[in-house]
Amino acid sequence: MTMRFLPANLDALIVEQEGLEPTLALLESLRRDPVAGIEEMVPAARTLLIRFRPWVCSMASLVDAIARRDTGGRAARSDTLVEIPVHYDGEDLAEVAQILGATPEEVVRRHTGSEYTVAFTGFAPGFAYLTGGHPSFDVPRRATPRTRIPAGAVGLAGTFSGIYPQASPGGWQIIGTTPLAMWDLAREVPALLQPGFRVRFVDIAALPTAARQALEAASAPAAARVQVTPSPVSATGLARAGDAPSSGGPALQVLSAGLQTLWQDLGRHGHAGQGVSASGAMDRAACRAANRLVGNPSDAACLETVQGGLRLRSRGDTVVAVAGADAPLTVTTADGRRWPVARHAPLALADGDELAIGEPRAGVRCYVAARGGFAVAPVLGSCATDTLARVGPPAVAAGDVLPVRAPRSLAAVGAAELPPEGLPEAGQEVVLDVVPGPRTDWFTPEAVALLASQRWQVTPQSNRVGLRLAGEVPLARAVPGELPSEGTVAGAIQVPPSGQPVLFLADHPLTGGYPVIGAVAPHHLDLAGQIPVNAWVRFRPLRTFEPVTRS
Repeated sequence: MTMRFLPANLDALIVEQEGLEPTLALLESLRRDPVAGIEEMVPAARTLLIRFRPWVCSMASLVDAIARRDTGGRAARSDTLVEIPVHYDGEDLAEVAQILGATPEEVVRRHTGSEYTVAFTGFAPGFAYLTGGHPSFDVPRRATPRTRIPAGAVGLAGTFSGIYPQASPGGWQIIGTTPLAMWDLAREVPALLQPGFRVRFVDIAALPTAARQALEAASAPAAARVQVTPSPVSATGLARAGDAPSSGGPALQVLSAGLQTLWQDLGRHGHAGQGVSASGAMDRAACRAANRLVGNPSDAACLETVQGGLRLRSRGDTVVAVAGADAPLTVTTADGRRWPVARHAPLALADGDELAIGEPRAGVRCYVAARGGFAVAPVLGSCATDTLARVGPPAVAAGDVLPVRAPRSLAAVGAAELPPEGLPEAGQEVVLDVVPGPRTDWFTPEAVALLASQRWQVTPQSNRVGLRLAGEVPLARAVPGELPSEGTVAGAIQVPPSGQPVLFLADHPLTGGYPVIGAVAPHHLDLAGQIPVNAWVRFRPLRTFEPVTRS
């Protein structure tokens, strides 16, 4: 059995095998007998993405350890069987029947007549790739993906079946819908389907009337459950203006939230099995710095605000710090006095003082920490807001009151620090180090050279999911056809059919189906998170692309 090892970054690699079974066997082997240094594994149709700690194990030693694993067996299946009731009324049912040379009724019989297994998760939280259906099911994706597929849609793509956990764009062939919630944060384990689970689909139309009515009654409330901790704060997880903070202590009232202000920390790690990526602060160093300056643990929640416009009023005495982008900061007292203050320094606010963050001169994101930390409820162990997966506390809005906890330790407030130099500005050029792989060989030699020689402009369509880049000459592929979905890392430079790359950032999807030509090195991800629209990017490869084949 041949393994192909493809670099995905300085701290990540992809193990490519001949199919799904050896990939799942390798995953099970590494879970049963772990290799020191592995942080996270993301299985896919024929690949296993492995993120590791380079200071614990080198890529070479990891490759050697994995190459010795036996992947000839079959992965064990779970004893858990989940039945999924389906209304087979999908928009593409007739087209699927035509593709398969069958009637719609026969498609339903085939879909309900087989038992499936959850092979892996990805694309969105709670989205499971199901294998083991009827042998005839090998259905191409739609030529033009839909811009919106409803939550609960049951679809086919290739040999996989899947269920959309939330409304999202997608190109799968939709054959029905289910009232069951695939993803529900009110459950102890939010994802209904876990890797290894067995699944059977049930045609609701074939159920007795009483069973159908009971099913609808039981399923209806699932989609309406509140996803964040309610009382004693509001349904958004925060108090509103006019309410006393839940602790009765100090707080910051939001007068203006600017373009976008989100809760962020160092990320939500360890949930790849549920299809949830880490997310977290776009500039992790700035988030750590803001917390360090006020004496907080480095992983405490901060406010991440984009392009300025955030205005906060102190209720009671508070100590805050602002780090990150080079933005002007102004304090205005309750009696109208006003003066500028320094960033990257602790700042004591008296009751009624207002702090305003102006439009950055360089960089785009500022981070606000409060001594003691904000009293915001974590979701899956983190306060990070993932804008793509829609996991985490909601965005901060004008009128919110943000309670501040009492300091949990006697850690001193930090001394003022020198702000970072060389933050990117609109119109300027930024150079980012790049690690070629894992799919560099899917592109022509000219395209590989062009990635580094041509500069790329950041377009207004960029966000926390990724920087959308535009170059004069698009990147041409050498390998046509569709790449089976595989794991992606923050920093991955994915190239869609347009040939204009997308640089994945903190809220990137866990898996992707377009080839990745390279990845921005981890030491430049914070810099990438501060690049404004209309800046220019140049990629500097750190080495050539060198896959390793082992037998």
